[in-house]
Amino acid sequence: MKLYDYTGIIHFHSVYSFDGRVSIKEIIKAAEENCIDFLMLTDHFTLGARRDGLEGWKGSILLVVGQEISPRFNHYLAFGIDEELIVDKNDTESNPQDYINKVKRLGGIGFIAHPDHEGTEKFHVKHFPWRDWSVSGYTGMGVWDFMTDWQSTLNGLPSALAGYFFPAYVLKGPRDITLKRWDYLNKKSRVVGIGELDNHDTPQKILGITVGVFPFKRAFRLIRTHLLLDNPLKGEAEEDMDTLLKALKNGRTYIAMEYFRSAKGFSLSLSDENREVTMGDEFSLKGEALLDVKIPEKGKIRIIQDGGLFAETIDKDITCKISQGGVYRAEVYLKVWGKYRPWIFSNPVYVR
Repeated sequence: MKLYDYTGIIHFHSVYSFDGRVSIKEIIKAAEENCIDFLMLTDHFTLGARRDGLEGWKGSILLVVGQEISPRFNHYLAFGIDEELIVDKNDTESNPQDYINKVKRLGGIGFIAHPDHEGTEKFHVKHFPWRDWSVSGYTGMGVWDFMTDWQSTLNGLPSALAGYFFPAYVLKGPRDITLKRWDYLNKKSRVVGIGELDNHDTPQKILGITVGVFPFKRAFRLIRTHLLLDNPLKGEAEEDMDTLLKALKNGRTYIAMEYFRSAKGFSLSLSDENREVTMGDEFSLKGEALLDVKIPEKGKIRIIQDGGLFAETIDKDITCKISQGGVYRAEVYLKVWGKYRPWIFSNPVYVR
């Protein structure tokens, strides 16, 4: 099936956030230098960039302005709403179901952010996990968050320096607890998985020198979220933003860490003689169907069914016969310097 693959960044902060410092103009420039197609901004509690006319097409980049609802715990990324949702950033008693419901009432979509963030005590970084899993009505959740992954490697000054200068080499991929929870939730209902960057370009002192952690030009080479569209974007801001949000809501998306190699060319499809579907789609099984995964370079491909390993190969593609229902997704690992490193994590197809 013919699909159009657009590369984007979800979850980052600009000068409009209380803890951000970089202008939208600088961020757009960094995105252009990294061949990014769309950006989904999530400043804390504000749609200020939209009010100032910065949303929409900026040259070759489509900027979508959302917001991060961020009390002490249970952070939530909201898109497609025109109203700012404000809670006290130190509030530990706020009910996340309230703001999940409000985003939905306003016609928006929302994602549980960095659900298993632990911070790092060594460098005095607070933990910001999602704590209330009794909630419902959210669109999806962060599956691979750059800051959660990177900060988990900061065990001392040597590891911090290695992680700062060579971040792609220390990333471990989505946490096992996060993947297991995502698989469990997907067996009950669709939960769209996204990649998060959560970048602020925060100033920090390293060996007495103040540096930005991380400049956007560097950070944009790391964890990205791809959206697959039936038709190309038209250059009309409102219509194109609606198209992106619809694809995101439907799970037509995969996550990729593209420092070493672009993931464009990745595909996952399920088909029989009459139908073909892809990530985010449902498929009513009649007899057998073929699940096909293709990647742009040889790697380790793992097919996951309902949270368990279904098939694995080291190749550029894999085709599996599917004869029973389940939630099927793909993981891909790329061999770099003798080690298989996390590369691509797809959203599932839902076989009923």
